[in-house]
Amino acid sequence: MFRRELRVNFKNFIIWTMILIGIFLVVFLVYPSLTSNENIKMIDEMMTMFPEEMLKAFNMDITSIDTVFGWMKTEGFTFVLLITGIYSGILGANILLKEESDKTIEYLNSLPVTRRRIVFSKILCGVFYIVLMIFVVGIFNFVGLSLSGDFDKKAYLLLSVTPIFSSLTIFAVCLFLSTFTHKTKKTLGISLGIVFASYFLNIVSELGESTEFLRYVSIFTLADVRNVIIDIAINPVMILMTVVLVVAFMSLALVRYERKELV
Repeated sequence: MFRRELRVNFKNFIIWTMILIGIFLVVFLVYPSLTSNENIKMIDEMMTMFPEEMLKAFNMDITSIDTVFGWMKTEGFTFVLLITGIYSGILGANILLKEESDKTIEYLNSLPVTRRRIVFSKILCGVFYIVLMIFVVGIFNFVGLSLSGDFDKKAYLLLSVTPIFSSLTIFAVCLFLSTFTHKTKKTLGISLGIVFASYFLNIVSELGESTEFLRYVSIFTLADVRNVIIDIAINPVMILMTVVLVVAFMSLALVRYERKELV
C-alpha cells in the first residue's frame, strides 16, 4: 500500500518541489547582480520609508536584504512556508478522497486490507513527501548559499526545519476535514483557504499589539521563523504543539474514516 501511494503521488511531489527550486534558482542567479553598493544604498533608503510594523511583519527590522541569505530570511522563507503549506493542504485534502472520486475505493475494499491500513499508508506517504520536499529544497538552497558567499550555517539549518511544523499540521487538519465529504473540489477550496487565511493572520498579528492575539489562531505561528532568526534556536513549545496537533488530527481522521460511508 505504501509503495502504491508513493507511486501515485510522486508526480505532484516533483511538480511542487521544482516550483520552489525554480524560484530560488532565479534568485541565486539574479540577486548578486542586484546587490551592488548603489542598489543596496537605495534599498536601505527605501526601507526607512516603510512603517516599523510592516518591516516587522516580514522580518526586515531584524535582518538586511543586502545578501541572498538576508533576502531568504525575509521574503525567501515566505515562499517556502506558503508553497509547502499549499502542497501539504492539497495533499491532505485529496490523498483519501481521490480514491472515492476516481472510483478506486471499490478496488481497495476488495483487497485484504483494512481501512486503518489504508489511512496509515496515506499518512506515511504524506509525511514522507512533505519532509522530503523540505529536505530537498533545503539542500538545494544550502548549496546555492555556499556558492553565493558566507552565511550563518546554523541559523540556516534551523530555519530550513521550521516549515515542517506548519506543513505537517496543515496536512493533518486537511486530512481530517476531508473525511466529512466525498468530493475533492470542496476540500481543495477549504485547504487553500486554511493556508492563505493562516498566513494572513500571521502577518496581521505582527502589525501591532492590538492584533498580536491573531498569531494564536494561525498555523504558521508554529514555524516561528522570527524567533529562530533572533535566538538561533527552535522553541521546544512549537515542537510539542506540532506533535500534539498532528497526532490529534490524524487520529481523528482515522476514527472518522473508519466510520465513514464510502461511495
